[in-house]
Amino acid sequence: MAALDRRAADEFGISTLMLMEAAGRQVAAAAGRMVERAGPRVLIVAGRGNNGGDGLVAARVLAAAGWRVTVILVAREADVSGDAAVNLSAARRAGVEISPLDSTGVPGLRGVLAGADLIIDGLFGTGFHGPVVGVAAKAIEATNASGRPVLAIDIPSGVHGDDGAVDGPAVRADMTVTMGLPKIGVILPPGAEYAGRIWVADVGHPQRLIDGAGVRTSLVTRAMVNAAIPHRRMDVHKGAFGRVLVVAGAVGYTGAATLCTLGALRSGAGLVTAGVPAAVYPIVASSIVEGMPMPLADHEGALAVEAADQIRGLTAAADVVACGPGLSRLPGPATVVRRLLAECAAPMVLDADALNVLAGGAEALRGARAPVVITPHPGEMARLLEVKVEDVQRRRLHTARAAAERFGVIVVLKGARTVVASPEGDAFIVPTGNPGMAAGGMGDVLTGAIAGFIGQRLSPLTAAWVGAHLHGLAGDLAAGVRGPVGFLAREVADHLPAALRAVRTGSMDEVVTRLP
Repeated sequence: MAALDRRAADEFGISTLMLMEAAGRQVAAAAGRMVERAGPRVLIVAGRGNNGGDGLVAARVLAAAGWRVTVILVAREADVSGDAAVNLSAARRAGVEISPLDSTGVPGLRGVLAGADLIIDGLFGTGFHGPVVGVAAKAIEATNASGRPVLAIDIPSGVHGDDGAVDGPAVRADMTVTMGLPKIGVILPPGAEYAGRIWVADVGHPQRLIDGAGVRTSLVTRAMVNAAIPHRRMDVHKGAFGRVLVVAGAVGYTGAATLCTLGALRSGAGLVTAGVPAAVYPIVASSIVEGMPMPLADHEGALAVEAADQIRGLTAAADVVACGPGLSRLPGPATVVRRLLAECAAPMVLDADALNVLAGGAEALRGARAPVVITPHPGEMARLLEVKVEDVQRRRLHTARAAAERFGVIVVLKGARTVVASPEGDAFIVPTGNPGMAAGGMGDVLTGAIAGFIGQRLSPLTAAWVGAHLHGLAGDLAAGVRGPVGFLAREVADHLPAALRAVRTGSMDEVVTRLP
C-alpha cells in the first residue's frame, strides 16, 4: 500500500496529502455508520504518523458536521511532521480540541474515554512492528477498558500489518476501516480477532494502478468462487464431472475413508471410487451408497505393500486421486504413497497419513510425476518442515509459501483462515469457517472436496482455494443450523451443495464490506 501511495503521486499526480484527505473522510463516514445519535462526542486517539493524520482529517470533518470532537495526541506536537502536520494545523484552525497526552495525563485518560460515544484509534498504522510500550501502551489499555465502541483506522494499533501478529497491547476494535485494499494483518489471526467488522474504503487509487501492483496475496471472495466453479449444461453426464479415486482407511479409521468419499460426492464429482483395505471393506461399503468401494490387499488392518499394484490399475481410469485420510503409518501405506508420487499420472490431493509417512523425507514430494496438493494441519506441516507447531502458527502465510516453494506442491495450510499457496509464490487466504470445525473428520471432507473440484476440470490451485472456501462456508451453514459447536463433519459435507447455492445466489455476507 505504501508503494501504491507513492506511485499514485508519481504517476497520476494524486498527492499523499490528497490520499490522506480521502482516507480521513472515509473514517468520518464510517463513524457516522456506527453512531446515530445527534451531536455525538468522539475521541480520536492519534499518533504522530500518517495514521494519526487520517484521524485529524476525520476530526475536522466530524467537527464540521456538528460532532463534539477531541483529539488525544499521543506525541509531542513538534514530532508531528509531513502531511500529518498539515492536518494537525488544519484541525486546530477548524476549532478541534487537541490535547497532547504524556505520562502525567494517563491516570485521567480512562475517565475521558468513558465519556465518548465513539473512540477512533489512529495511533499506529500498517507499518508498525514490535510491542507497544510507554504512554502509547497505556492509551491502548485505556481504550480497551473504556467499554465504548471503537473504530480503528486502517488496522488496530498494535497489530502487525503484514502477518497479523500481536506482540503486546493492541486495540480491540468493533470496526476497522481499511484503505484501498484489505490488509493481511486484519484478515489473519490473531489480528483478525482485534479488527471487528472490516470496511474497505476507496481513497482514490486508480484501478489501473491497483491492477498493475503485482499483488501476490488474495482474499478469496464469493465472487471469485462463483466465477471459478463449473456451470453445467442441460445435456451433461456423470463422466463429464470427474472420476475420483479415494485411497484411505484402516482398522479404526473407517470414517476417514467414508468422509473423504462423501466430500468428493457432495462437491459435485461424477464418479467416486474408494479403495480401502479389505479388512474394513464391509464397514465402508455399508456406509458409502453413492460411491464405489473397492477392497485392496491389506496387512495388519492397513494397506499392504501389494496394494500399490492394485492402485496403479485404478489410477489409470482416474482423473484425480485423494490419498491419506485414516491410512495409518505402517510400512504398507508408506510404500503406497511413495509409489503414487513416483508413478501416478493424475493430479493428487494428499492429506493426513499420506503426509505423516513422508515426515523426514518430504523432499519426495518434489519428485511427483503429476501436480500435487497437500492439505496439512499445523501439526502435519510442522512434521514435514521439521519445525515446531508454534513456528508454523506464528507465520502461517510465510510458512505456506515456503513449503509450496520447497516441495514444489500446492499447500493448503488448514486452520483459522486457511492459507493456500502455490510454488510460484501466489497465496490465497480463505475467510470462511468457524471454531466449531475444530473436530475430527473435517479435513477428510476437505480433501475429498478439493479432489472433486479437480475432477470437475478446475486447475489444482483453483480447486484448492475453491474447495477450502466452500468447505468453510458449509461449516458456517452447519453451525447456523446446529449451533456453534457439536455439528459433525458429515453434516459439513451435507451442506456443501447449499454452500454452492449460497455462492451462486450471493446469500452469505462477505468478511469485508466496501464503503461507497
